[in-house]
Amino acid sequence: MVSISVKDLNNEIKASGQGGNFLNFAWEGTYQEGDQILLHVDDVDTFYVIRIDDTMDEALVYVTKQDIVYTVPFEEKKTSYNQKSFTGERHYLTIRKAEEYEVYAYRNLAKNVMDQHGEPGVYPHASANVETRGEAVFAARNAIDGVLANESHGNWPYESWGINRQDDAEITLEFGKPVDVDRIVLYTRADFPHDNWWVKGTLRFSDGTTEVVEMEKSYAPHVFEIAKKNITWVKLGELIKADDPSPFPALTQIEVYGNVVK
Repeated sequence: MVSISVKDLNNEIKASGQGGNFLNFAWEGTYQEGDQILLHVDDVDTFYVIRIDDTMDEALVYVTKQDIVYTVPFEEKKTSYNQKSFTGERHYLTIRKAEEYEVYAYRNLAKNVMDQHGEPGVYPHASANVETRGEAVFAARNAIDGVLANESHGNWPYESWGINRQDDAEITLEFGKPVDVDRIVLYTRADFPHDNWWVKGTLRFSDGTTEVVEMEKSYAPHVFEIAKKNITWVKLGELIKADDPSPFPALTQIEVYGNVVK
């Protein structure tokens, strides 16, 4: 069984619905600050396809706990989302078990439009040792939200992972279970001349291997074919800035291509 509920700041239920292995959930009303979307699944360690808002892509995610709490963003937290998201008086959310062909297809394993801070029990999940000023538009989750616009910085669609000028900045991407990967794509932010760029970085993998990658000043994605690896996480760090007056390199998106291990 799966279910979706919307609760307000006082834990009062505004709307709810439940289904078997899937639920198409439409409700009328408005989101208010403090609202949470609660998703429940009976089966854990399972892949689901979830649409958390009708303005956002579906998320193909690996769920490791029965109860998922998604806090509806408002004010500053909303700046990294489409401003039409979570607005209006009619809303459409969906959840279903993923099909095998979806789960095991060769695809970008990093994308998760509904990623949040903390330990949500939903993977892939991005975290970092620094996010510029703790602002939503520079959070690690922005690097896996599927939005590739990199020619500016700040509010959606130009959100990115910002490193607050920290030389030891690193971002970690966890998959929740083993995956085989052989290709990584980095979209570095390219708001020149505001931005600097990285000329080198190191990818560290859960299997103990590393790959040093070289980059250049570019709006285009940096594509790296790597030796096939069986991993559960990857870190990008040891980032070396270019010799440029700007102190602001940033990452718009990381894509990791491969297959979930059966």
